[in-house]
Amino acid sequence: MIILKSLQEIQTIRKACLIVADVLENIRGMVRPGISTQALDEVAESFIIAAGAKPAFKGYRGYPKTLCTSVNNEVIHGIPSKDTVLKQGDIISVDVGTIVDGFYGDAAITLPVGEITPETERLMRVTEESLVRGISQAHAGNRLYDISHAVQEYVELNGYSVVREFVGHGIGRSLHEDPQIPNFGPSGQGPRLKPGMVLAIEPMVNVGGSATVTQEDNWTAVTADGSLSAHFEHTIAVMPDGPWILTKK
Repeated sequence: MIILKSLQEIQTIRKACLIVADVLENIRGMVRPGISTQALDEVAESFIIAAGAKPAFKGYRGYPKTLCTSVNNEVIHGIPSKDTVLKQGDIISVDVGTIVDGFYGDAAITLPVGEITPETERLMRVTEESLVRGISQAHAGNRLYDISHAVQEYVELNGYSVVREFVGHGIGRSLHEDPQIPNFGPSGQGPRLKPGMVLAIEPMVNVGGSATVTQEDNWTAVTADGSLSAHFEHTIAVMPDGPWILTKK
């Protein structure tokens, strides 16, 4: 069941989302060769708590950390570790959620570690632009798969593939609510978008094939063919006058 949120509820979700945005901005300034993903996680957790929020991921279905930090061919759900030290030319996807007054916010970015190749820059640029194109379809009266199709079309026109095993989602009093939001599908299909829907839209894009494999930690998903992957996510609200990007300052 898709739960529509009141304006007051959306404003509370916005508070959680602004903390998410601040965390990601802080992490952006920290990512460099030689830093561990555990160090990023510790800073993020301290920041969230100091802001009066709670980490959304820590303890969720047993997940042990505050951030998901996915490096290179890791698609999502990479677990921060002192043993994972970033090096020149890597890319890292950082996903974070917070809880404020019982409501969740969620977003992700992919960041370069030092200088990266033009090909890797292009992957990141296309992935982020596919998110922009998906969000542009989040208007009341459109269909859910209009978002999905916009992402898929742009990604595939640029020669990449969208991950199919993992999808975006509704968000509110739970981190994951209906509806699921695939990054692929036919336009004009799916539930009608209505004001009050709050959605976490999150393209995951691979250089190679779309298939993923979950590693032995039961969390970290990697590309099956070892190719690079990028991930961007915003939480948005469908409003009468168009989408409101809640995780954008």
